[in-house]
Amino acid sequence: MTAPIIPGAEPWSSPGGSHGVLVLHGFTGNPQSMRPLAEAVAAAGFTVELPLLPGHGTAVEDLVPTRWEDWSEGAEAAYQALAARCDKVVVSGLSMGGTLTCWLAARHPEIAGIAVVNPLIQAPDAEFRAGIQSIIDTGVEVIDGIGSDIKKEGSVEAAYPGTPLAVLLALFEAVDALEPTLGAIRCPTLLLNSREDHVVDPVSSDVLERSVGGPVERIHLDNSYHVATLDLDAPLIEQSVVDFAFEVMSGSGGVAS
Repeated sequence: MTAPIIPGAEPWSSPGGSHGVLVLHGFTGNPQSMRPLAEAVAAAGFTVELPLLPGHGTAVEDLVPTRWEDWSEGAEAAYQALAARCDKVVVSGLSMGGTLTCWLAARHPEIAGIAVVNPLIQAPDAEFRAGIQSIIDTGVEVIDGIGSDIKKEGSVEAAYPGTPLAVLLALFEAVDALEPTLGAIRCPTLLLNSREDHVVDPVSSDVLERSVGGPVERIHLDNSYHVATLDLDAPLIEQSVVDFAFEVMSGSGGVAS
C-alpha cells in the first residue's frame, strides 16, 4: 500500500450466530459504503464479514496494478473464512461487490442466498470501451471518480477521487466472462436496484433477473442513485436484506419467484 487506510474504510467484522453474511463493496469504494448494511445485519444476530478488497481504501495508486483476479481472490478468501465458522452463508454486494457476489454464487452452490444492490452484470458496449481506450492512448491513466452517486443531501461516499481506466476495462472483461455463468446461480436472489443510476445502467439488473437459475425477488428503489446503501432507501435495503437472510437461512425454502 502506498497510503494508510482512509478513515472509515477499514474492514469490519462482527461475531454472531451460526449463520453468516459476507458483505462486499464496489469498485473504487471501500467498506464505508456498506458499513450501515453490515451493522444492520450484525444487529440482527448474524456473523458478519465486510472485507477491504485489494487496491481499495487507501490511494488510487494502489488500485492501478490490481485486476479482477485480486478482488475475486479477496472475496473468495473472505467467503471461505466465514463459511468455515458458519453453518450457512448469505453474500451481499453493491455494484462490483454485486458482481463478485454473483461470481461466488456461481462457484459455490452451497451459498444460501445472495442480495445484490445495483450490481454490474452487463458491461458497456464496444463503442464505450473504445472511447476509454482512446483516452488511455493519449497518455491519460486516471479520470474523475465515479463515487458518491447519491441522491440524499449530505451523504458522501469515501471512494477514490479518480478511476484508473485500464483497471476499469479489465473489470468489464471480467463481467463479460461472468455473464454466461449466471445460470449456475441456483440459490435465491434478492435484487435491489435504483430506477435512476448514473454509474451502472439498470439494464444490468434486468439481465441478472432473467439469467439466474434460481428464484428472484426484485425491489425497485425509487429514492436512491447508485450508492443506494448510503442513500434515502438505505433503511429499506437494510430491512430487506435482514429479512431475506432470515428467510433463506431458516430452511423455509427461499423467496417466491
